[in-house]
Amino acid sequence: MDARSEKETRKVLEEEYRSLGPMSSQEFFTAVVFLLMVLLWLTRSPGFMPGWTSLFPHHSGFITDATVALLLGLLFFIVPAYGPSRKYEAMISWQEFQASMPWRVALLVGGGFALAEGTKESGLSLWVAELLTPLGDLPVLATIAVSCIIVTTVTEVASNAATITIFLPILSPLAEAIHVNPLYVLIPTTLCTSFSFLLPVSNPPNAVVFAYGHISIVDMVKAGLGVNVIGVLAALLAVATWGVPLFSLDTYPDWAPVLPGFNGTTP
Repeated sequence: MDARSEKETRKVLEEEYRSLGPMSSQEFFTAVVFLLMVLLWLTRSPGFMPGWTSLFPHHSGFITDATVALLLGLLFFIVPAYGPSRKYEAMISWQEFQASMPWRVALLVGGGFALAEGTKESGLSLWVAELLTPLGDLPVLATIAVSCIIVTTVTEVASNAATITIFLPILSPLAEAIHVNPLYVLIPTTLCTSFSFLLPVSNPPNAVVFAYGHISIVDMVKAGLGVNVIGVLAALLAVATWGVPLFSLDTYPDWAPVLPGFNGTTP
């Protein structure tokens, strides 16, 4: 960029900044609520010290990050948008919320969590675990590769959290049964839950992009298939090279149970 273009760009940015005007009371309130939300998230259960959830010992299991977001978000429906000199009007009305809320994205994400819970309660996860038992007869890297492909396929139709909720209780006992460090299987498969680039239902960003209507599902599949393949290969390469010394994957950890009758397969 030459000096003239840089000067013109700077001028445009300065004009746009000046057009914003001073910070309004509504913007200031929103910034305060956002900072408060982040602070409550970080101090809810920091780990190195008791969080503020310790003030509610009988209900701490029900307090999550979503609890904080919902309670603080409720303030926008109560706090008036203007001073007492004007007619009361909340900062956000229910009509405005309905118009701007991406309900399809919310249903997609919520449906993924419901699918994970239904799979667990119905016993489907146990049935899948039995189907994956023959993987123990394969070389360890082949077992990991098959697991990564399965997880990458499932995460295309379910949320990342739902997929890993389904498969972690399946793959961990599988690794213990063949006497392999569970992290050797769980780390790459967990990374593969993020390789969801094919369908709108794969993750919220995909759904948001698809909702604009400028691309079709076929376009998303064409663009995402190659990225999925590269992602799986990169995860396998990483765990098989520097992942082994970094996480001591070539040794069976003390915290993992030793199951009777394992086949002595090791990385």
